[in-house]
Amino acid sequence: MRACVLLLFCVAHPLVAQHGLEDAARAAQAAWLVHDPQALVGRSAAVALQIPGTNPSGPLGSAQAVELLRRYLRSASERSVTVRSVREVAPGSGFVELEREYAVLGTKDVRRETLFLRFRATGGRWELTEVRSAP
Repeated sequence: MRACVLLLFCVAHPLVAQHGLEDAARAAQAAWLVHDPQALVGRSAAVALQIPGTNPSGPLGSAQAVELLRRYLRSASERSVTVRSVREVAPGSGFVELEREYAVLGTKDVRRETLFLRFRATGGRWELTEVRSAP
């Protein structure tokens, strides 16, 4: 049921349409939970990724970022994704910390990962600019 509510929230309120950083955090949480990197990246022109299986990079075009996130997510089954922190560090610049619990497909081992998402306010909405992963 919870996943259905989060999916509905994500579909009804895409990440790019959010006005507040807290709303963007909830939309990112929902997008990650249902493995929808397109909703996560939204209309961002470029996103820097530091996730397992990729080399730390400068900003990538949105299509390339979506594909790398899709590849990263497809090997996992999410158990939960929780918003741990939302903070605007400067006008128009903010960070969101997510904690995810997941199992690698084919195993029962539950793993945890912290995700740090950086956002920039552009034209009345928050756009994702960076995704960093920490064990």
